[in-house]
Amino acid sequence: MLQSELLQLLEKTADAAFCVNEQGDICSWNTAAEKLFGYSSAEAIGKSCHRLLRGRGNLGTQVCTPAFYAGQPAEEDGTMPNFDLEVTTRSGRRIWIDLSTLIFKNGRTHPRLIVQLARDITKRKQKEELLDNMLQISKQIVAISDGNGMGHLAPVPSLSEQEQSILRRFFDGKNSAEIAQNLGITLQTLRNHLHHINEKLGTHNRLQAVMHAMHRKLI
Repeated sequence: MLQSELLQLLEKTADAAFCVNEQGDICSWNTAAEKLFGYSSAEAIGKSCHRLLRGRGNLGTQVCTPAFYAGQPAEEDGTMPNFDLEVTTRSGRRIWIDLSTLIFKNGRTHPRLIVQLARDITKRKQKEELLDNMLQISKQIVAISDGNGMGHLAPVPSLSEQEQSILRRFFDGKNSAEIAQNLGITLQTLRNHLHHINEKLGTHNRLQAVMHAMHRKLI
């Protein structure tokens, strides 16, 4: 595929899509990126990705800098793991995006392009923060009512050591990014574990799963 064909394809995507070179400078900027970030293509192209969006990862690390791209080895299929990123829009509003990365090699003699696909996940992040706050309150309620008896609970499939470890970390107040980093797994893998945990416990979200596990003395 030629670079011109790639840019035509990205213009048709629903995701905000832009390309950067290995120095982190923006080379293309589609219409969806204009809508999501508020910058026109004329304002974005040629600018440093990090300086324009001021991206920071879950742990506050600077993202999309030249050093960041240099330190991100691509997989054999030309992809990098996706990750969550907090950025600043043109209006000054901070939003969270899920950023996927593809490597485009334009022949042997041309430098590679780094294709970024972004989706707004601000509402999901706000929901996670709310769940964390509710979890802290729930832990206090459970501690108060723990001596009053739990009643009969129907048996559930056993949790694996990894699943118990994940719930214990949430119980201790760790967020998703910290847990994934501590366990050496991706955020998507962590979400898959949570899905399996909820299936086993008959719960519907992380807060319910932690509370249910607490009541059953699983953590």
